[in-house]
Amino acid sequence: MDKGEDFVIANTLADLVEGMNNLTDKKLLQLKEIEKQIQARDREIENPFTKDLQITAIRGARKYLGDKLIRVAKPHKILDPKNGPLIAVKLNIISRKTLGGLQTDLSAKVLDSLGNPVPGLYAAGEVSGFGGGGVHGYRALEGTFLGGCLFSGRVAGRAIAAELK
Repeated sequence: MDKGEDFVIANTLADLVEGMNNLTDKKLLQLKEIEKQIQARDREIENPFTKDLQITAIRGARKYLGDKLIRVAKPHKILDPKNGPLIAVKLNIISRKTLGGLQTDLSAKVLDSLGNPVPGLYAAGEVSGFGGGGVHGYRALEGTFLGGCLFSGRVAGRAIAAELK
């Protein structure tokens, strides 16, 4: 972290925001807005019935003794100075998935904007919809797409073979 060009380490939120803004030619972060968001999150630490999914997950993991003792840090307030320095990371976002694709019918034929099949054009795999036809839905986990890709490929292959007969 000390040598990474995308890391900023600071003891105060103001210094952290200033450091992050210095990583770009634009001042993208506003101290007041960041402070408001972090304070709202820190209030959730005090709430035993929080709706914050990350805090709920951490609390749940810590119920297992092995995770509590070794792997999962106790939830703490971000802005509490006794919890160490603040660390921010500039993200360099790339797009690996479109989470969508071409609209197809049940025979894997690609449909045009009016919903009509495009003659001779079929789609399989992730381009035919989220995770290869949406087999696992919108909350599919990374690594679960292969089944949908194989299934939609089989459907497309059979439809092409039937059309060529």
